[in-house]
Amino acid sequence: MPIPSVQYSDILAAHERIRSAVNRTPVMVSRTLNARTGAEVFLKCENFQRMGAFKMRGAYNAVSQLTEEERRRGVVTHSSGNHAQALSLAARLLGVKAVVVMPKNSPQVKVSATRDTYGAEVVFCESTVKSRHETTERLIAEHDYTLIHPYDNDRVIAGAGTAALELLQDYSALEIIVAPVGGGGLLSGTSIAARGFNASIQVYGVEPRLVDDASRSFRSGKLESNTRIDTIADGLRTNLSERTLRYIRGNVNDILLVSEREILDAMRFLWERMKLVVEPSGAVSLAAILTGHIPVKGKKIGVIVSGGNIDIEGFFTLLAQKIHD
Repeated sequence: MPIPSVQYSDILAAHERIRSAVNRTPVMVSRTLNARTGAEVFLKCENFQRMGAFKMRGAYNAVSQLTEEERRRGVVTHSSGNHAQALSLAARLLGVKAVVVMPKNSPQVKVSATRDTYGAEVVFCESTVKSRHETTERLIAEHDYTLIHPYDNDRVIAGAGTAALELLQDYSALEIIVAPVGGGGLLSGTSIAARGFNASIQVYGVEPRLVDDASRSFRSGKLESNTRIDTIADGLRTNLSERTLRYIRGNVNDILLVSEREILDAMRFLWERMKLVVEPSGAVSLAAILTGHIPVKGKKIGVIVSGGNIDIEGFFTLLAQKIHD
């Protein structure tokens, strides 16, 4: 495999580049959480980030480094979630046209945020991965847009790593950092930032047991896929890329799995005990700690809470179905 190109210095540079455009999100603690785990747990709350998720960091870092010609032509991506909104907002702030390919069945709240709130042009496609890619490639061929992939992009990865960098700047004695993993951009950036800051820090990824491709890929060394994607953590349904698998295998200690019930229990703790509105994907890291999947007693633990954008109507409909299963 080629030598990974994102270094700790790239994350430092990304932080300087984006710091005026993104929120330095708060780090929250809970006496109840510490007592329950026997550890000191520090939550980096990216649910308070602009547009509600860490994705703003990578999107802004990528768009801000476009050439003048690339800016003139505009950018494109495919996403039905947080990256769609992040790229739209970043492009608007930097005066760049953004086009987002979204499946026809995308939640209306996400379509509205992408198009009406943040100003991107939305192009709908069929609700398949193949259609997403084909539609995006057609738009690039027709308009020469620059693709800003949700995670298979080194500039996006470097930007994502700035969340962990800030957490470590605030709490330099952390011994473990935990982050969710879907496509792997956040975990890649987190692991590079942690290893660069202190090589002895342990880094863990967490994903839903129903979509365990990252865990299997981590162990086999090759990209694995899923036969089902019905986890409540909709932001983690994507697969790793060759790029993110390379970074993760080089820097991450392990990838752990949590059940749907464990995700819901972690969300309930965050909502009820800490008054934090967190989406299911943002709660998986804490779920692994609350359930003891990671041995944390007596340690200082950093947890990346990746976002708080939740389709309220769809979530509670799904929750009701799961309760009655």
